[in-house]
Amino acid sequence: MSSIIEVKHLVKKFGDLAAVDDISFDVAKGEIFAFLGPNGAGKTTTIKMLTTLLVPTSGEILLDGHNPAHDQSGARRSFGIVFQDPSLDDELTALENMEFHAVLYSVPKNVRGQRIEELMNFVELWDRKDSLVKEFSGGMKRRLEIARGLLHHPKILFLDEPTTGLDPQTRNHVWSYIKNLNEKEQITVFFTTHYIEEADRSASRVAVMDHGKIVAGGTPDELKKQTGTELLEDAFIKLTGYDLRKESAGGTDHMRTRSRAWGRR
Repeated sequence: MSSIIEVKHLVKKFGDLAAVDDISFDVAKGEIFAFLGPNGAGKTTTIKMLTTLLVPTSGEILLDGHNPAHDQSGARRSFGIVFQDPSLDDELTALENMEFHAVLYSVPKNVRGQRIEELMNFVELWDRKDSLVKEFSGGMKRRLEIARGLLHHPKILFLDEPTTGLDPQTRNHVWSYIKNLNEKEQITVFFTTHYIEEADRSASRVAVMDHGKIVAGGTPDELKKQTGTELLEDAFIKLTGYDLRKESAGGTDHMRTRSRAWGRR
């Protein structure tokens, strides 16, 4: 199966710090791919480069053939994204949020309404289309963000910790939508999570990053076999150690700022 995401010798430096230090990996079309790492591993910096929010120091990224460093518009058309922090406008209705995003992504007016209705039905929110987003639960907001990220028919969906802060029942519900979407439309899903069991259950392949480098990769079963563990979470800890971590220079706080800015584009 051909690769839709290709990363070759990617480097990102902040001064003397190499937050991402010569990493290479690929993601196949239609794959559910988990990108895991402790705080400060360089994971968020990598995602920002993949999604056009940072320019690499060196190396190459291709998203469906588009290099984000040289063709931001083409790269952005190839993917949708759900940020860790909410980026919806709480003062607009669910339908207004979808319509605003459709305009930003130049979804043709003659198909816009049908596409919005189709996606809102898919995430079971069409009956709440006229409700203000501020009235929604956390799970409903996540579902709406997933629908919004799919409006322009992307081939890749980036999910940055999509279930953070949700209760277990809602987390399972969100993942049922993601898996159904992957099976129905063969969309490639690239996600990060600190709930390692989500990667164990859902990912076809996993990459583990630590100290700016890819330290392991393979299927969940391969990583468990490699580390002699029964759970992917135990394999993850064996691969990355037991020490608590701090965020790197390109870490979460900056990502949150950019995610809000993206939502206003």
